[in-house]
Amino acid sequence: MNTLPVSAPSPHDLPGVDRHRTDTMFAVVQRRYGDVDVLEHRRIPRPELGEHEVLVRVAAAGVDRGVWHLMTGRPYLTRLAFGLRRPRNPVPGVDVAGVVEAVGVGVTRFAEGDRVFGHGHGTYAEFARADEDRLAAIPTGLDVTAAGVLAVTGTTALQAVEDHGRVRPGDQVLVLGASGGVGTYAVQIATALGGIVTGVASGSKLDAVRRLGAARVLDYRSQDPLAQADRYDVIIDTGGNRRLRDLRRALTPTGTLVIVGGENGGRLIGGIDRQIRAGLASTVSRQRLTTFVAREDAGHLERLADLVEHGHVTPVVDRTYPLPEAADAIAHLQSGRALGKIALVVEVGR
Repeated sequence: MNTLPVSAPSPHDLPGVDRHRTDTMFAVVQRRYGDVDVLEHRRIPRPELGEHEVLVRVAAAGVDRGVWHLMTGRPYLTRLAFGLRRPRNPVPGVDVAGVVEAVGVGVTRFAEGDRVFGHGHGTYAEFARADEDRLAAIPTGLDVTAAGVLAVTGTTALQAVEDHGRVRPGDQVLVLGASGGVGTYAVQIATALGGIVTGVASGSKLDAVRRLGAARVLDYRSQDPLAQADRYDVIIDTGGNRRLRDLRRALTPTGTLVIVGGENGGRLIGGIDRQIRAGLASTVSRQRLTTFVAREDAGHLERLADLVEHGHVTPVVDRTYPLPEAADAIAHLQSGRALGKIALVVEVGR
């Protein structure tokens, strides 16, 4: 266990302040790009709300690859949007679940005391603000920790499978990275839509992928999923770096490839070049080769919540960490050993 250090006093760091004060909170903070050693656990002012924003008392927040990219500032292209020299928002985290503490004067969808999940700003903290149209009610019967890992990768998988993959009953669907944050949701959503899913993961995770609904599972360490005799109507590639020509060869002549993120493409642009090449190739092919930037909106959150409430989707929580151990949580994510999602559990005053 490596608890984050508490930094030396600064104008925004108020050690020794009574934990019951209403104007400060504990948060994970990074003042520069780097590895997990840039993270600190410190007391800072609570966020101020805009007219259409909600203040959430955070109970849980998911850990995903996006957090790692923004922590390290890699690929460097991301810094154009999030800060050239240092993160524009020093508190990481987007996934959030908790209870509404306060609302802006223009908020109409939520009231104090509502249980919500969704996309927030700086959620690795005791309190986080969120736009009201990027939140939804926590699904009935779902505990708040599981809700904390639902929004980011869940809605990404939903858009990959339903909006862009357009999976239909009977479609043969290949999910690469089926045991990961997006992959575990993609397997369940594709199955719920009637797809016949082949899930690809490492051997130790195959039984778990099968339990999520995959009709067939493949161990990528001993089997090349793209060299099988079968051809797929839809391939969901969750953050891989496989060659486009191999992916296309595994598709039917009119099949669809959906690239979700990209890794191992270099420090400058990451896997973005592969996504660009896929879009160009799609213009001269009967195959659809596509990628997307996931939308953060209430409509997709509510659709996802409906799938959860009807028993079609269940968040997979690999393990939980208290907020001061955020560095350990991100390191575990990077190890590749996690099945599904990792959650930070937040207790106000600790």
